[in-house]
Amino acid sequence: MINIEKRLGGRRATRRIMIDWVFILPQLILFFTLTILPFFMGLPTVFTDKLSFVDANPEYVGLDNFTKVVTEPGIKDEVFPALVRTVRFTTLNYAMVYIFGLSLALLMYEVGFNGGFFTIIYLPMMLSGLAIGFIATMLFSQSTGTMNLLLMHLGVIDKPIDIKSASGISFILPLLSGWRYAGFNMAIFLSGLLTIPPETIEAAIVDGASYTQRLIYVYFPQMIPSFIIATIFCLIGSFNIFDELVALGGLYGNKEASFLSIIFFTYGFQRGRLAVGLTLALEIGIPLFIMGLLLQLLQRRLQYRS
Repeated sequence: MINIEKRLGGRRATRRIMIDWVFILPQLILFFTLTILPFFMGLPTVFTDKLSFVDANPEYVGLDNFTKVVTEPGIKDEVFPALVRTVRFTTLNYAMVYIFGLSLALLMYEVGFNGGFFTIIYLPMMLSGLAIGFIATMLFSQSTGTMNLLLMHLGVIDKPIDIKSASGISFILPLLSGWRYAGFNMAIFLSGLLTIPPETIEAAIVDGASYTQRLIYVYFPQMIPSFIIATIFCLIGSFNIFDELVALGGLYGNKEASFLSIIFFTYGFQRGRLAVGLTLALEIGIPLFIMGLLLQLLQRRLQYRS
């Protein structure tokens, strides 16, 4: 009887594993063919002077491309200001993750809403970044922008906001990003809230803890793994932002919208310096990968301890 139960248990476990692989395999195939394979195919290019994909006679230059970011004035003068803009956006965008995502997650958790509300919050994720960028450009048009006219009518501003200026991009772009990914971040934080044992919350209420005290001493300590996951996605997503910047003129002379992603693209596909563009992307991508990996390891360790 025991042997039969062991066999049945083993078959069920094998069946569950097979079902899991059926769901995971398409994603793994896409990730391998569209991300891992192109990465390793393009990696040798960074050691050459290849100008474009159709350049049939590239020459080996060793590590010269890796040093150009600090030795070639033209590249240095563009990359470092773009890095500053990207880091500034990342910082403000990280604040939007909590202002939008965490606030909505707490609202969903405490008040409770049906699936329709969740769907509405998630709808902006279905829009492309390019479309959102063009919509924002129209809303903040200098002469006919609805938001500019409304804010001026209410007396909030004295003159129209130039969304393509340094201040406009610094503050409006993080708001757009926070609004677009509000549903995604809400789902991350809500999953963390749902793992909190109700007994701990009930005990805090019985002890007379206010809602703020419950957040600080009960909710947030048990949500640290969710915070780390949100940090990883925000960090990678902020450095990968591209479509919205195109709508704001990043590829057409607006230096304020020239983030690192725009610099990589222009060097690789507009200026005929493919190897330099790939090298710059690699120099930024490796530190981000290491940071993401360390944060993920920390998240797993904290989740295991909890």
